[in-house]
Amino acid sequence: MAERLVFLTGHLARARLEKLLAGLGNTEFAWEVVDIGVKVAALMTEDIIIRRLKLADGASRVFLPGRYRGDLERLSTHFAVPFVRGPDEVADLPAFLGRAGEPPDLSRHDMRIFAEIVDAPKLSVAALVERAMGLAAAGADVIDLGCLPETPFPLLGEAVRALKTEGLSVSVDSANLDELRTGARAGADYLLSLDENSLALAFDHEVTPVLIPSIPGDLDSLGRAIEAAVRAGISFIADPVLDPIHFGFAQSLGRFIEARHRWPEAELLMGTGNLTELTDADSSGVTAVLAGLCSELQIRNVLVVHVSPHTVRTIEEHDVARRVVFAARSDGALPRSYHPGLLQVHDRKPFVASREDIDALAADVRDANFRIMTAEDGIHVFNGKGHNVAKDAFELFPDLGVENDGAHAFYLGAELMKAEIAWRLGKRYAQDEPLNWGVAAPPPEEDRTRLAEAGHTLRAKSSGKERE
Repeated sequence: MAERLVFLTGHLARARLEKLLAGLGNTEFAWEVVDIGVKVAALMTEDIIIRRLKLADGASRVFLPGRYRGDLERLSTHFAVPFVRGPDEVADLPAFLGRAGEPPDLSRHDMRIFAEIVDAPKLSVAALVERAMGLAAAGADVIDLGCLPETPFPLLGEAVRALKTEGLSVSVDSANLDELRTGARAGADYLLSLDENSLALAFDHEVTPVLIPSIPGDLDSLGRAIEAAVRAGISFIADPVLDPIHFGFAQSLGRFIEARHRWPEAELLMGTGNLTELTDADSSGVTAVLAGLCSELQIRNVLVVHVSPHTVRTIEEHDVARRVVFAARSDGALPRSYHPGLLQVHDRKPFVASREDIDALAADVRDANFRIMTAEDGIHVFNGKGHNVAKDAFELFPDLGVENDGAHAFYLGAELMKAEIAWRLGKRYAQDEPLNWGVAAPPPEEDRTRLAEAGHTLRAKSSGKERE
């Protein structure tokens, strides 16, 4: 028997929601749209739903707008039917329903993130611990203490022990054998940059070496180190080394492919910093491509570094990327529509409504509160008195009639400028909501079981809130 899905909405969105669902054609479920009797669907409350909703027999699930704030468990218990919070925008509903009404599972991944602290010798132990805890919170699995050439690191052993006390996994990366030995004795879990000539250091300690070629670009020397580790019966990770663009990048990609061909079962590591740090491009896109390469080649370890200010969210970006590519690979799908975290400057679907949709919505508005939306033709601002469209927010101001209302003018100015930025970049705009910059600038956490607090102008003046 087909599922029967019920979609709760308000007056203004009902026609559009019905049109969208009808446009799905033949579906595996039956559907019904219920106007709960409020103008804007996101403002329905639990009490309103409980008082007004009369569910027909046979309802399988009830869908609420993504911006609905209320206790879904309470509603599910009261009606004995599961209540589900859908996407924020009606335009995203088809993709949401394509996953059987469930968000994608991004709880799993198979990629270990080594996060390097490149200036570790210059920091106090307390500062190292603080930095490391921040990296771990961002998604790092291993804290890598990067040693510097000709820079003493007298606190190395103490630093390793302090990080281990905090429950963190630790690696040490150095060209100095004495520093590697100190790190191993202090309890480091991994030693980076060992080769066929220095590998023996790992035989005396319970530590996993990360092996590199003794001659840059020479897989044969890496192979000899791998063979020695296998003979010694120790676990290892091999790093063929990714080089920067114009300094061997393409050839180094070939090395990773060849390494996987030669050693199909070996654990591999890729250091992504030579691309993310040394390329003037938003690091999220670079990270997505490298994560895809790692997914295809089963490279389950990445060494991530943040030095340049433009890679400030690189750990978070790698964390999202590894989850997205894992989910996509598990589904046998392209890495699309799983998570917007790496879509920072542009959105795939920037406009949730067409010009015609907005015209129809504006025609139904009778009150004086301004609504602001964007479409391909520009920024729309409308209320019961009029509907204006422009590509420049300043062009709209003369027609708003708020010259003598400072709080109102300030609010509208801020919202219209935000709308213009979104329109010019091709990003999604939603009135009274922050722009979504992905993991580049995470929005403040919100509790969707509670109604939103009053907006800025409503706190200042009861009539200042623009959206009911």
